[in-house]
Amino acid sequence: MFLPVCTTEQPIKSNRRLIFDAFERHMLAEKDTVMKLIPQGEGIRMVDSLLYHDDTLSRTEFFIQKNNLFIVDGCFSEEGMIENIAQSSAIRTSWNGWNNSADNEFLPQVGIIGAVKNFRLYRNPLIDTKIITEVEVLAEIFNATMIHGKIIQDGELLAEAELKIFIQDIQ
Repeated sequence: MFLPVCTTEQPIKSNRRLIFDAFERHMLAEKDTVMKLIPQGEGIRMVDSLLYHDDTLSRTEFFIQKNNLFIVDGCFSEEGMIENIAQSSAIRTSWNGWNNSADNEFLPQVGIIGAVKNFRLYRNPLIDTKIITEVEVLAEIFNATMIHGKIIQDGELLAEAELKIFIQDIQ
């Protein structure tokens, strides 16, 4: 059984390499705006910027710092990766709402992870590195959204999962 390891060595190139399409790296939302889009505060926020967004796909970026809550032995943990995917999904939902409201009227929605399915970890990212998270909407039914998330670093697929997320308005 293959167990992913956190290592400071360069990853071995393998057939798990993701062919990552090129895209302009201008940001739709930087850190100040991201803080308005999700309810999580500085210590638990796992997304720094929104890079791309359309009807079904969003990409976010996150710089992993050594004081992050989800650091274990110098690596970003699986729990942190799942939370990063969930927050990337929340940002895509909030982005639409934020763009359709006056800035002082917008309140982000709270997302609750209802299920994690088919989580695959290929490698944990190290501290002081950036990851890009790609979230694709598979289905939306009432307040439930099913997404497929991928975490990518330098073109390499690090982890992927399907999440079922339930959305609640903040009262």
